[in-house]
Amino acid sequence: MDPDNLFELEQRHEAALARLADPEVLADQRALVEAAREQKILERLLGALRRKVAIAADLVVAEEMLASAGDSERGLAKEQVDELVTEMARVDSLVVELMSPRDPYDGRNVIMEIRGAEGGEEANLFARDLMEMYLRYSERRGWKTDVLSAVFSEQGGVDEAILRISGEDSWRRLKQEAGPHRVQRVPVTESQGRVHTSSATVAVLPEADEVEVQIDPADLKVDVFRSTGPGGQSVNTTDSAVRVTHLPTGIIVSMQDEKSQLQNRAKAMAVLRSRILDAEKRRQAQDQARQRKTQVGTGGRSEKVRTYNFKENRVTDHRVRVTLYSLDRFLNGDLDAVVDALLEDERRRSLGVEHAS
Repeated sequence: MDPDNLFELEQRHEAALARLADPEVLADQRALVEAAREQKILERLLGALRRKVAIAADLVVAEEMLASAGDSERGLAKEQVDELVTEMARVDSLVVELMSPRDPYDGRNVIMEIRGAEGGEEANLFARDLMEMYLRYSERRGWKTDVLSAVFSEQGGVDEAILRISGEDSWRRLKQEAGPHRVQRVPVTESQGRVHTSSATVAVLPEADEVEVQIDPADLKVDVFRSTGPGGQSVNTTDSAVRVTHLPTGIIVSMQDEKSQLQNRAKAMAVLRSRILDAEKRRQAQDQARQRKTQVGTGGRSEKVRTYNFKENRVTDHRVRVTLYSLDRFLNGDLDAVVDALLEDERRRSLGVEHAS
């Protein structure tokens, strides 16, 4: 590795630290947030490059020891060389990832919306399976999760669930989950054992900062009402549920899971900011960013980013043509094999390399 690159990166990192102490930056919340994100990215890259230099030096010593080792020591020396080679490959991969063109929303938390689409109650039951799958995956990754809202159907399925998932790499690893998800299985309501095809939709939005999306209170219409459960029955006796309408865009967010009207309003505003940020992102770059409806399509069974086939214990991601015969583990939150393939495909496309057939 060229040591000049490391020196240049150290200079950039020092400049980023200096910006964080700049009074003008400290006085501008949006500039401060952006400066903190840049410093964090540079710090990770600098750490990876320093580790790469250290491994290279250790590898030279280890290879010299292997060349001069006697028969009794050769096995241990070879094992040390192999471990360093493996670690170097891992760090190389991390450096390539960190130096690749970056998504401007990397490092953000995620607002994920899951809804049953085509297939009636079976679609709602599948939507609940997806919700639980993402909660388990988040637990495996050490991310914090918050179910902002969940509207359940009569048989325990999910009409709509909205999750907040907080973690350093949650946006990077979840953003490509957006789209129609198709399931093929025998529904619990099917008496003759026939396989049905249903679908649910997933939308993935970056959580917006308050300083990033500033909402004029005069642009809001806020309605309060009593929370309701399946069948429409009232679940409490106070008007704690909140419906917030953003008049300029027509975006509506309802929250009723909390007993406090204040808590429901805070959650609704977090989702509203993320939806407004998504709409602004699409307006500024419609040729690159998918529209919200494009993310989820019509939700039709013929549209899909992924298929879950229970009879064959199979999950197939149609974008990267990856098939796993371990659907049970996948639904238990073991998503990394497919997520890693999607990330590699994204990296290849960002470098202008076509996906291999």
